[in-house]
Amino acid sequence: MVDLTVVILTKNEEKNLRKCIESFQGIAKRFVIVDSFSTDETESLCKKLHAELSKSGSRLDFYQNKWIDYATQLNWGLTQTNITTEWSMRMDADEELMEDLVEEISLKLPELMSEINGVILRRRVYFMGRWIKHGGRYPELLLRIFRTGKAICEQKIMDEHMILSEGQTIEFKKDLIDNNVKDLEWWTNKHNWYSNREVLDRQLTVEKALNEDSLLENSTSTKQAKVKRIVKNSGYYGLPKFFRSHIYFIYRYYIKLGFLDGPEGKIFHFLQAYWYRFLVDAKMYECEKFDKKIKPQEDLKA
Repeated sequence: MVDLTVVILTKNEEKNLRKCIESFQGIAKRFVIVDSFSTDETESLCKKLHAELSKSGSRLDFYQNKWIDYATQLNWGLTQTNITTEWSMRMDADEELMEDLVEEISLKLPELMSEINGVILRRRVYFMGRWIKHGGRYPELLLRIFRTGKAICEQKIMDEHMILSEGQTIEFKKDLIDNNVKDLEWWTNKHNWYSNREVLDRQLTVEKALNEDSLLENSTSTKQAKVKRIVKNSGYYGLPKFFRSHIYFIYRYYIKLGFLDGPEGKIFHFLQAYWYRFLVDAKMYECEKFDKKIKPQEDLKA
């Protein structure tokens, strides 16, 4: 067992949470669930999982905290739940470790040199049961494991990343899976919610003339995250509204070979690269036309 605490945020995650926890195959010493008052069976499932984990010397602690935004909720979980293990890890309820990543963490994490404070993982996204391998979606490089107290989630409304306060990072070679089993209605509701967050994030950035890249640039995250943010803010948003969603879809689906991901890929790339980006532009246009400001978003109700 690795001296590791895994922090997971939940809201109505009874369909995903068990497979997330079980994917660790007993290597994590503790799981911390920070729930924003689920209305499904998430809490009762956590009680069952704790009883099961206790038999192997692990544990699951369930907390509830009022949702403000993702970064605030995650940082609360990292700082207010008495984490005493050497390592902490951020996971989403719809994510899983592949078996070879479980082995890699188990073997490598305890042996890392003291100057290594963060571990970057490779994530692959599944959609409707299919691995979305093309369209520039794989691999996503994410700082997910870090020495306890050495990282925070940057305080952003959208596209927040873990930031390492000091030390070096290392990249593991095996994959983490994003495999949400909820249906397409939930997915579109979630992205409608995301679109409001993105418009608000953009409004605040323009209004305050903030340099969105400062935290990433002055701390240790991943080069991929920095490049994506620079391209998005300095390139994508410099293009005309609505036209830019066309260009982005063409880039993802044709130039980056998204069409090789089959019917599931066609749906995913169209909805995620075109429909979602067009929706964000439409809401920006509405706000500008009627001098409207998006309100801060509560947690996802779906």
